[in-house]
Amino acid sequence: MGAWSATPDGLAIVIRLTPRGGRDSLDGVETLADGRQVLKARVRAAPSEGEANAALIALLAAEFQVSRSQISLTAGASARLKRIVVRGETARLAAQLQKRFC
Repeated sequence: MGAWSATPDGLAIVIRLTPRGGRDSLDGVETLADGRQVLKARVRAAPSEGEANAALIALLAAEFQVSRSQISLTAGASARLKRIVVRGETARLAAQLQKRFC
């Protein structure tokens, strides 16, 4: 399994977030020591009071050109590894990631 997979209503993405990363960006796909693949992201926001999570959601909304309400943090709210679901047309969302990072 890669860093993202199709869901019935969109795309699920496993993200490794670096808060206070100096800029807001998606930095590619990385393979962890246990073999799992994750999408690396960094945001300028601090990890306190959900600021980094909010910045990540805003970054993904801009990347996929969807509203922030279409993005849900489903796991890892206080962890570095997060699972995000982006609701929308699965094929278009996956193609965007495929084109940019593969």
